[in-house]
Amino acid sequence: MLENYFPILMFIIVGLAVGVVPVLLGGGLTRLLGVHRPDSEKLAPYECGFEAFEDARMKFDVRYYLVAILFILFDLEIAFLFPWAVVLQELGFFGFMAMVVFLGILVVGFIYEWMKGALEWE
Repeated sequence: MLENYFPILMFIIVGLAVGVVPVLLGGGLTRLLGVHRPDSEKLAPYECGFEAFEDARMKFDVRYYLVAILFILFDLEIAFLFPWAVVLQELGFFGFMAMVVFLGILVVGFIYEWMKGALEWE
């Protein structure tokens, strides 16, 4: 009975080993074998090769988030085309017209966002 659970036990052991052993080895080996001589340049935060000139918590323009949300929205809607294209032959004309309506709503929404200026970055 217990031999049926042996593959699950091995899966858990291998998963833990793959996740935990590199962390322990990485941290432990660098402490044991590596030379540890920190200075101000090594401890400074890396920022594109030059000194940071603004606070990391600066405010972003709300248009950045708006464009990002619109991209995700339209990107996810377009992702529905792939499974539809795979089963188009089985769906027939009804499935084709349903996708035409879906894409029509998508285009109307895109035109509305374009006319409202939501995609302008100035």
